[in-house]
Amino acid sequence: MTSTASPQPTVPPLPKPYETPSALNFSTVVGWPGGMKPSAPDGFEVTAYATGLDYPRWFHVLPNGDVLVSEARTQLKPTHNPNSPAVQGDMRSRALGQSANRITLLRDADGDGVPEIRETFLIGLNQPFGMALLGDTLYVANTDGVFTFPYAEGQTRIEAQGRKILDLPAGGYNNHWTRNIRVGPDGTKLYVTVGSASNVAEYGIEEEERRAAILEINPDGSGERLFASGLRNPVGLDWEPETGAMWTAVNERDELGDELVPDYITSVRDGGFYGWPYAYFGSIEDPRLAGKRPDLVEKSIVPDLAVGSHTASLGLMFYRGAKFPERYRGGAFIGQHGSWNRADLSGYKVLFVPFAGGRPSGPAEDFLSGFVAEQSKSEVYGRPCGITELPDGSILVADDAADTVWRVAYKG
Repeated sequence: MTSTASPQPTVPPLPKPYETPSALNFSTVVGWPGGMKPSAPDGFEVTAYATGLDYPRWFHVLPNGDVLVSEARTQLKPTHNPNSPAVQGDMRSRALGQSANRITLLRDADGDGVPEIRETFLIGLNQPFGMALLGDTLYVANTDGVFTFPYAEGQTRIEAQGRKILDLPAGGYNNHWTRNIRVGPDGTKLYVTVGSASNVAEYGIEEEERRAAILEINPDGSGERLFASGLRNPVGLDWEPETGAMWTAVNERDELGDELVPDYITSVRDGGFYGWPYAYFGSIEDPRLAGKRPDLVEKSIVPDLAVGSHTASLGLMFYRGAKFPERYRGGAFIGQHGSWNRADLSGYKVLFVPFAGGRPSGPAEDFLSGFVAEQSKSEVYGRPCGITELPDGSILVADDAADTVWRVAYKG
């Protein structure tokens, strides 16, 4: 099969702001009935890799194949109004509650696709999300900072006290408390994603310092600099295998209508500015901030690929294995958690985007679907989030709202 890379990004057809009302449509999680599971293309098999977790969100696969799973959720704070629509929505979707604040280890030593060891690996954390290993140091990105822990291959629990190497601004608008962390390709730098504190800087732009950005630091936490900014809520972060370019998945802004603004995946330029909060998809000015920063509007970069409005695109992973069919190799998988600001639910699936020559070579397509139980009632079985690849070439998908990790393997 021959694939042709797409040209440089162009602005997709977009409606004008407020062409449709701003919807309030929170999903209700009903859980997967016995025997039901997500649907994948022909030739793929979906199985439950782990169940009974407590809001599993993100992964890190250790060199020996052990899988670390971070378990955390939004926590109700005294300043929250428990009767507000946002809080009620988080309750229905199971996003809000007592956070487990832990990392669990799963080990499938015999390679049969079912982990026979499950251990509480690390506790006493504060809304942990991203994890990364560099040498014998494990990095954990809590909502309020990056911590390091000593790690020896094969250990199933860390008892040592963590050391904070970087303070981060905590919390954020809706689920913008997540902090991802990745080691750069050459192992000399780490990259930390920090979502915005607001929808469109309604609390003042001074509240957004070091936010809506990807930060670069040295392994000891020193040397922080702003690698890229204007990214409202960047979460998934990976390097495209052919070119080595950094890519991220970004949640865009709310309350401009059903089709605005599309979430996107994009390559990330060092020093690049991607528009938030003043503009979107290049120089399209947000009417709520019209005329505030024309200089930043003018320099805003058009992201590479729109992946649907209000989809809450979180997970991003380039497939590096050889077990999936050829067309999937080197392509991107995107975990769409689903959002609330659209009349009909959107997202709630895993997308696949083929790549060639370092760029998308075809439209996004459904890869793992079936998460919506009843569209008319806004009921869903679960919500996909993080994605990772196992050494055997299968992939894992965190279904946080269903407390489940799904494994997708090719059996064709």
